[in-house]
Amino acid sequence: MADKATDKQKKDEILDADLEYLINEEEKLQEKLKDSSHLERFTKDLMLFMSLLKDYYKGNYRDIPYKTISAGVVGLLYTLNPIDIIPDFIPFIGHIDDALVLTFCLKLIEKDLQKYQTWKKSESTVKTETNLKKNT
Repeated sequence: MADKATDKQKKDEILDADLEYLINEEEKLQEKLKDSSHLERFTKDLMLFMSLLKDYYKGNYRDIPYKTISAGVVGLLYTLNPIDIIPDFIPFIGHIDDALVLTFCLKLIEKDLQKYQTWKKSESTVKTETNLKKNT
């Protein structure tokens, strides 16, 4: 029983380290998405996922399966890593593998990402209503 608790704690520590790294690399990700025509179409979904990661990391949003967080983190880490199947510095085709990995990972997390987006909108509405009540 203690081994399971230790394994879970190790997984959580690794995930926290990965989340912290990705949050700190958000600008780098935005630049990479902007600079590549193959990756540009993922910008909206990846920025939504980055928002989800921040809310998850802060503990604001935890209604999401571990596999969803893991799939998204793996996709982002692969995209940010310059050493991959087709190196990013190769003109025209360097980002194709990144696009394929992102397509696969985003497909895996699509439903949970939509669920998060709905939650995010409702949270925004609640905050707006609360602020209006305070100001009146």
